[in-house]
Amino acid sequence: MSHPALTQLRALRYYDEIPELDAQLRDWLLLEDSMTRRFEQQGKRVTVTLIREDFVNRDEIAQEAALLPVDERYWLREILLCADDEPWLAGRTVVPASTLCGPELALQNLGKTPLGRYLFTSSTLTRDFIEIGKHAELWGRRSRLRLSGKPLLLTELFLPASPLY
Repeated sequence: MSHPALTQLRALRYYDEIPELDAQLRDWLLLEDSMTRRFEQQGKRVTVTLIREDFVNRDEIAQEAALLPVDERYWLREILLCADDEPWLAGRTVVPASTLCGPELALQNLGKTPLGRYLFTSSTLTRDFIEIGKHAELWGRRSRLRLSGKPLLLTELFLPASPLY
């Protein structure tokens, strides 16, 4: 099962450098904190619609492969993050199997829990980079995060109803 928003997310084209952005876009796209928390600060009830969650091989993560270590398989999670039941963000998380050991095994069992609720409670979370992307009129971003030094890649597409616009 897929969703049109995830097709748009996969179509994002990334800038080599951070483009000129107005203050509001910059504030949203370069946010270092939890997007879940930011949505909740808008006074909204945040929920997850789970689209896909399973192991995939390297062929299925072709766009992300160069940004992650080579591994036998990868945990893929695709979701819609909704505010008061309206989709505000499409998310795609790719986690190398080698990252899924110790406390990070919990990444496989998030279900309908927003990723940010898990990630931003960890004292071992670091971010290597944020890349800004765009598809048609929609903005997105991609970040390589690390938990205890172990990588995962998070791609987010801001949907038309989100307060970024």
